[in-house]
Amino acid sequence: MIDLAKIVAIDVHTHAEVSCKQPHDDYRPEFDEAFARYFKSTHRPTIQETITYYREQNMAFIMFTIDSEHETGKRRIPNEEVAEAALENSDVMIAFASIDPHKGRMGAREAKRLIEDFGVKGFKFHPTVQGFYPNDRMAYHLYEVIAAAGLPMLFHSGHSGFGSGVRGGGGLRLDYSNPIHLDDVAIDFPDSPIIIAHPSWPWQDEALSVCMHKPNVYIDLSGWSPKYFPPQLVQYANTQLKHKMLFGTDFPLITPERWLKDFEVAGFKDEVKPLILKENAIKMLGLTV
Repeated sequence: MIDLAKIVAIDVHTHAEVSCKQPHDDYRPEFDEAFARYFKSTHRPTIQETITYYREQNMAFIMFTIDSEHETGKRRIPNEEVAEAALENSDVMIAFASIDPHKGRMGAREAKRLIEDFGVKGFKFHPTVQGFYPNDRMAYHLYEVIAAAGLPMLFHSGHSGFGSGVRGGGGLRLDYSNPIHLDDVAIDFPDSPIIIAHPSWPWQDEALSVCMHKPNVYIDLSGWSPKYFPPQLVQYANTQLKHKMLFGTDFPLITPERWLKDFEVAGFKDEVKPLILKENAIKMLGLTV
């Protein structure tokens, strides 16, 4: 169990980048090369290295992989590997799963099994990399299982570092990740927490509008240093949306130290900082102190 009174923050957005149970799938080296150039990093920690790191930081974290087997042909890291690590390290780690929505009813069956047998606490989607619009009814078989369990759905939004610089963007379409498409999902699943991941450039205003209009929608602040946040994002985080903003880093692409250092001078009010760092996530996840 996470000691919520002891930890200083909950990072709602970290990635499982390396599997200890299968070799790296070098399916298209140009993606890995462009990724390293874009994020200026080649180091990808193991799940255990991430657990050790966050325990040292006195933080809890949510981790997931991304299943994009239909769109990219890349073999996914097993959801079970992430979930088992969370069960063994429940003092700091929470597992979300990722299932390609193109897997339809079979994907829905997998989601149900992961919830019931592995205690998965939410699901991550990346519309650009998975190649679908979030409001495509194809995905609703999967959403229905998640909603029935009362679990959060986290969606990548905005620009994608994956594919940036690859010829033709690697065939990945940015429009899939316009957060306005989540408006329909929030209507159709009004009791499920829906998290819009990242500052949603170039659609920041769309994200703020959906978050303000739909009570079940949150925004996580991962993927960017806070010093680069659009001014309207900081404005609404300090005011009308202060209870709906969540701390996230996109680790290992950004470290908590870097994020928190820049957060201190990015214009956030002192009374809002504890909400973003921990309290909003506790409420959204249904945790109790």
